[in-house]
Amino acid sequence: MKESDVKTLSSGQDLRWPGDRRIAVVFNLAFEMWTPGATSGVGPMGNVLTDGLFDPNADSYGRYNATHGIPRLVSILERHGIPASLMTSGLVAERFPAQLAAYARQGHDIVGHGLAQDMLFPTLSPEEAHRAIARSTALIEAATGTRPAGWISPRVTSDVAVQHLLASQGYTWHGDALDGDLPYRQTFDDAEIIAIPMSVEFNDLPHAMRFGRTPGQFVEMFRDALNGIRSQPAETVILDIFAHGHCYGRPAAAWAIDDIARLCRADDALWLTTRSEIAAYLGSDCDPGARVEHARAQEGGDDPRP
Repeated sequence: MKESDVKTLSSGQDLRWPGDRRIAVVFNLAFEMWTPGATSGVGPMGNVLTDGLFDPNADSYGRYNATHGIPRLVSILERHGIPASLMTSGLVAERFPAQLAAYARQGHDIVGHGLAQDMLFPTLSPEEAHRAIARSTALIEAATGTRPAGWISPRVTSDVAVQHLLASQGYTWHGDALDGDLPYRQTFDDAEIIAIPMSVEFNDLPHAMRFGRTPGQFVEMFRDALNGIRSQPAETVILDIFAHGHCYGRPAAAWAIDDIARLCRADDALWLTTRSEIAAYLGSDCDPGARVEHARAQEGGDDPRP
């Protein structure tokens, strides 16, 4: 399937968020796991092991995500009354179902985020991609009692064929788009889905691991961006904050997310939201019940985990 095979419809430049607001802010928490024998692609050590060696350091670093980092970050957002968008690996739902169910009950948006963080769609066959999406969806639904409405792939990386799979399996929206500022609808022959583009400026992993910047600079970058956006002709935009439990979920950096959350909560001109709320606000011509029944009919196949 090619991009030219998909019809797109923009939400339009005259879009306003609820309350006639211009800026929506989404707090995305990466609730991630890796398949057995795989590790986080980044870690605190500068001397990366080579020749395909398993790195116990990187493994331990990544396991902090679910056990310590995400609980701390969720707690921060809850203190400010802000919903988290929990980008959730299917293996997390399998390993920590009670924890995930509690977050869902507390009103956070549980977002499909691949079966495991190392299972990138460009490395999977079409059949493996189909099984990974179906398995991830089933594991999240088993843990929370509800099928996720939205999906953000590992590395925010999928092509139009995967996005068609997501639409055919009942997803309302995906965030695997960097090609715009506002949501747009993708219409396939047999399904449709809303693409809600991500903004990429505020991501703790490249900020800390690639550029070596401080938590304080993370806060200042966000504050400067708000001031800068407001100094320009009015636009309707989405600003994303990304925090990974194994990176800014640690005590020495989590305070930066607390500072940004406090700044946002004090600003009534900001819509503190999730992508599922954005999709619901935009509306959909699709019948959700029909989408889910179609998705269940499409599921099946072997567990794609290695």
